Amino acid sequence: MPVPAPRQSQKGSPFHMDVPTLRKGTLGTADIAFFVVSAAAPLTVMAGVAPIAILLGGIGAPVGYLLAGVTLAVFAIGFTTMSRHVRSSGAFYAYITRGMGRPVGIAAALVAMLGYNGMEIGIYGLLGSATADTAQALWGIDIPWLPVSLAGLLLIWYGGFRSIDFGAKVLGVLLVAETGILVLLAGGVLLGGGADGISLASFAPGNVLVPGTAAVLACAFAAFTGFESTVIYRREARNPDRTVPRATYIAVAFLGLFYAFIVWTVIQAFGDADVVEAAATDPGGLFFSAITHYVGSWAADLMHILIVTSVLASLLAFHNAINRYGLALSEEGVLPAALGRVHPRHRSPYVAGLAQIALGAVVVIGFAAAGADPYAQLLLWVNTPGMLGLMLLQLLAAIAVPLYFRRFAHGEGRFRTVVAPVVAAVLLAAAIFLVTDHIELFSGASTGVNIVLVSLVPAVFLAGLAIAHRLKRNKPEVYARFAAEPPASSSPKTAATTAPATTTV
Repeated sequence: MPVPAPRQSQKGSPFHMDVPTLRKGTLGTADIAFFVVSAAAPLTVMAGVAPIAILLGGIGAPVGYLLAGVTLAVFAIGFTTMSRHVRSSGAFYAYITRGMGRPVGIAAALVAMLGYNGMEIGIYGLLGSATADTAQALWGIDIPWLPVSLAGLLLIWYGGFRSIDFGAKVLGVLLVAETGILVLLAGGVLLGGGADGISLASFAPGNVLVPGTAAVLACAFAAFTGFESTVIYRREARNPDRTVPRATYIAVAFLGLFYAFIVWTVIQAFGDADVVEAAATDPGGLFFSAITHYVGSWAADLMHILIVTSVLASLLAFHNAINRYGLALSEEGVLPAALGRVHPRHRSPYVAGLAQIALGAVVVIGFAAAGADPYAQLLLWVNTPGMLGLMLLQLLAAIAVPLYFRRFAHGEGRFRTVVAPVVAAVLLAAAIFLVTDHIELFSGASTGVNIVLVSLVPAVFLAGLAIAHRLKRNKPEVYARFAAEPPASSSPKTAATTAPATTTV
């Protein structure tokens, strides 16, 4: 008979009673990295987006992924430094609140909910279309996308309902499988010598500094979406002051190097002179053609299946992140208290999970009822504001770091608290400009639709500022404790004890 989970008093919470809490000390560095890298869906990004990057930027496309990785690694320097001082489970919005004040922090919280929900719910359209494509390619049968997407909602709900270590194990298996098939492709190409021999021309400045590089960079930054969610799992991490920064750096380094390596090997598969034409002729089939030629048709069939599991892994990773944001905002008093309930056995924020799944079902069914295409509209239109929202949060977090550290004495170096965050803010602002300037690459929509999609993010941010004003006026106690630090650890070395708990704005 299972032993009930212990209940912990949360006297600082609005409930003032003993309630079950998230399971502490469960996740190690590898577990958190699995969540983050799985959210990025490497196989789906490579097979679905990398051919477009090659088509736009030519053989210099791999460098775009390296540059995006370097930019986000610079961002991670200040981001992870702040994670040692801010122990709130609010992640982005807590960091932004510390540096820029409660109004901006509350607005950031709403943008975070838009960003993570937008990224996840749109992917249900991809799940339906990818599964339908796989069934057609492997067995020649046509299946409707909507039942697949709805079944995916139920499957992801169950994965989020179970304990966090269950989710980490599932994601670990799926991530190894999807990266494994890409490594198999790369190995086949390199062992086979490529189409014209192995070339390093992709890294020559003349092939990188081309007109299409800006579009490649936009695609590359989008491929890292969700990497910053490491800090969301702080409460469930073992030794979070060490595991969270390590997982963040591992995720950024792995994605940047792996993306660049795989795109480079696919270029070798077709040859520097012919890969752009091959990408233009059949972008969706580029990776499948390469793995069929260099490994075998069985590997292409396996890749079709693993794309579906890659999508499922991304959905589960985003779902877990959203649940924890919902839990945190419920504990803040911003969202309904019911969303803060934690399952007594699995120690998961199961009510927040149910709410997220219900929202996903409404959006998915709504798009289906309107006759929308699951890929071109449900995926692209819903993902686009989600991606922009998360990029805006990264920019605000980078700005918040030096503003936070200038307010109290600390032992962190100037490079980590000022130089790196400022450089990251400049680079992230440039990245947001590139993505917005090439928004049609991500939405596939008309100018009118693109204006609406891009405008959603600032509109939600402004709505957040209005909500902050109302909270300050009508619920000053909720406003005052927003993004407050949890009770201090018993350890005298806890860095957060030397930092200001909240801003005074």
